[in-house]
Amino acid sequence: MSYLSDLLRGDQIQLELRGAEKTAVLREMVELVPEIKNDSTQKDVLLKALLDRERLHTTGVGDGIALPHTRTPLGGFLKRPLIAFGRHTQGVPYGSLDNKPVQLLFLLASPNLSDHLAMLARLSRVLRDAKVRKGLTDARTPGEIIRTIDEGEQRGAK
Repeated sequence: MSYLSDLLRGDQIQLELRGAEKTAVLREMVELVPEIKNDSTQKDVLLKALLDRERLHTTGVGDGIALPHTRTPLGGFLKRPLIAFGRHTQGVPYGSLDNKPVQLLFLLASPNLSDHLAMLARLSRVLRDAKVRKGLTDARTPGEIIRTIDEGEQRGAK
């Protein structure tokens, strides 16, 4: 297994996001963070931090991909770095750099800055691979999502 696929678990993957706009989709993504699943206050804090970050500059990087994350680490309630993945079949208006709807979202959350930056760098590199993007779009199960990320990271490491 690779670094990224170690951070992405089946219960942190939603293959059918339903929200019709950015805030609703980010709310769905927050629900995928197991450490705060039963704490509405922490979910609100995380959602606000994500929206604050979006107001500074979009995390919609183009090619139908967004990498929502906060400006600061989440050491207050996270003990480990994690990635949550969500897919929106139709795509949602997100204010991306290329002005195209976002279909693939990766929420990055970490208790410290070094893990945060490592996740962001590795994921950005893996997502440049068209084969990975197609695999994420076509996957039918959370296991296929994890395998696609793992294979993409393995290819990129060579």
